[in-house]
Amino acid sequence: MANKNNSRDNIDLSVNLAGITLKNPVIAASGTFGYGREFEGLLDIKALGAICTKGLTLNPRAGNKGQRILETPSGMMNSIGLENPGIKAFIRDELPRLRELGPVIIANLSGGTEEEYIEGAILLNASSVDMVELNISCPNVKAGGMAFGMEPEAAFSVTSKVRRELKNKPLMVKLTPNAPDLNGTALACVKAGADALSLVNTFKAMAIDIYRRKPVFDNISAGLSGPCIRPIALRMVWELVDALAQTSNPVPVVGMGGIASVSDALEFLLAGAAAIQIGSATFVYPPLMNEIIDGIGSYMAEKGFGEISELRIR
Repeated sequence: MANKNNSRDNIDLSVNLAGITLKNPVIAASGTFGYGREFEGLLDIKALGAICTKGLTLNPRAGNKGQRILETPSGMMNSIGLENPGIKAFIRDELPRLRELGPVIIANLSGGTEEEYIEGAILLNASSVDMVELNISCPNVKAGGMAFGMEPEAAFSVTSKVRRELKNKPLMVKLTPNAPDLNGTALACVKAGADALSLVNTFKAMAIDIYRRKPVFDNISAGLSGPCIRPIALRMVWELVDALAQTSNPVPVVGMGGIASVSDALEFLLAGAAAIQIGSATFVYPPLMNEIIDGIGSYMAEKGFGEISELRIR
């Protein structure tokens, strides 16, 4: 219950995410923060609650050819294609430096087949990452990715198999807003053993170059993100939190999608998200995540709240 006499000294910004304590609910979203070091000197990285790594696959990926980024009204489109050095190289070369930065480390795991997901999970289970975010929602790869998150049956299958291999790590599943039955897919993931859910990934979209008279992206479609998707993402988070509340296992939800200000972040927390991820806005203004952390604390002091969970409006 709100206490109008609260000061900043009495406010606890920490959150428990599937058994892992984050100092605050602000997480750098996968694919927008590299492996942390790319943003050193641009913001106070140690202040973040967690960092989600760039998407990792079992083997190295060169990513998509051709144009990869396009600015759109109130947003951006990307067709990166999960470019990454592979999980073994990440563990060897990137993870030690990432650990030195301070925040909780969440490894974003992707793949083209169930077997790749399984082998990747085995490697990450033996590493020092704190949590795994199972990416079954990337729209920018031709095999795997979003295909596993489009139907409850496929999502259940890959989640359950990865869950069996992650004996030492909590598992969060990242969901696609493009699924015909998002809540059904989410509940299937929980049934398969997901400890948390994150949503939304980008919306499948496209653009055409009117001068070349052909699609902008070689992959035809791309992922749309930024402030333009926020109202839809917020609605999806609200509805999923409601659906989970009707079950015996209401796992925490991490909300994301177009958050670009303190008020945007607060909307997701009020809607029931246990934590939030900031993505595209970091490209525009890297210190934003620090300002959102401070802004959440100021809002809680003003309104008299002592803990993040008290913000939820239902």
